[in-house]
Amino acid sequence: MTKRSGCDVVVVGAGMVGAACAFYAARAGLDVVVVDRGPVAGGTTGAGEGNLLVSDKEPGPELELALLSLGLWRELANSLGGPSEYEAKGGLVVAATPDSLTALSDLAAGQRAAGVDAVSVAPDELPALEPYLARGLAGGVLYPQDAQVMPALAAAHLLRASGARLETGRTVTEVLRGSHGAVRGVATDRGDLYAPAVVNAAGTWGGEVAALAGVHLPVLPRRGFVLVTEPLPRRVRHKVYAADYVADVASDSAALQTSPVVEGTAAGPVLIGASRERVGFDRALSLPAVRALAAGAVRLFPFLEQVRALRAYLGFRPYLPDHLPALGPDPRLPGLFHACGHEGAGIGLATGTGHLVAQALAGAPTDLDLGPFRPDRFAEEAPE
Repeated sequence: MTKRSGCDVVVVGAGMVGAACAFYAARAGLDVVVVDRGPVAGGTTGAGEGNLLVSDKEPGPELELALLSLGLWRELANSLGGPSEYEAKGGLVVAATPDSLTALSDLAAGQRAAGVDAVSVAPDELPALEPYLARGLAGGVLYPQDAQVMPALAAAHLLRASGARLETGRTVTEVLRGSHGAVRGVATDRGDLYAPAVVNAAGTWGGEVAALAGVHLPVLPRRGFVLVTEPLPRRVRHKVYAADYVADVASDSAALQTSPVVEGTAAGPVLIGASRERVGFDRALSLPAVRALAAGAVRLFPFLEQVRALRAYLGFRPYLPDHLPALGPDPRLPGLFHACGHEGAGIGLATGTGHLVAQALAGAPTDLDLGPFRPDRFAEEAPE
């Protein structure tokens, strides 16, 4: 026997972005149902490091969204509390060569003009910030606004705080349309959910959900690995990464790219990234990727050579060709909204995304121009 029920909004996806959409939509007075074929945080969110960053973003729409999101994360940390392990640790980006430092300094200057707090750090000042950091680096930039959460806990806590009805283990099979062509809900393997609005927050499967609605959104998975060390005393104080990480994030290459990213956690283990490659949904362990991560981490923090890596895990970041998420109403189908394609920045950008989508759902002016994030900005091409 199938179930039929109604609400104001169906959010497809119970990851961090879907949780934030549910939270802010519910706070706007809407009745929300969140549906996911898996568990809460069962996709990209559960495989993420929980980074809330401005340091890796060039001036433009994504940085504006990051600044909005960081302010909202701070509000949530102060008002909701809970076991999200929010930590305003700050980020430290380091350059190995003078040329790399020049490029980093130029980026920081543009970020400052956009409202980012970016502090230049001379080589002899680095040990005071990170005593175990390798010597001989050319310098760096400190980003006090960077922070971290434990993503799976944060998503679960935000969903609980939203009061939304949660339907996990329930697969969406179709986006329903009414007689006039507008959205009227979703069909699932356990019955229909009726609503005048559907939010596609399905992460790496955002393209599939869009296709169920008859629209094109070229979301592709970009695989990344993370190494997790044994628990340690706190030796890495900030999120620390090499300056070439920013270029890797912005790259369009499908090939394997790695750049060292190292950060401690409240629980003790050190997390080591970051790798990127487009290999579909291949979950096989890549020894070249893992070895490159370990070697890069040791170059930044030589003490890690004597530390055991207990495990490696992987996730798939939802990649869109221009590195911007699809966010807001889809003009091709009234009632369809998108909140996906954030690649590796979804945790950090989730709060701003949820806030803006809730404003759009309510028909209110949005705090940021959604034009750069239009879901229909991509040509109708066959996916890779």
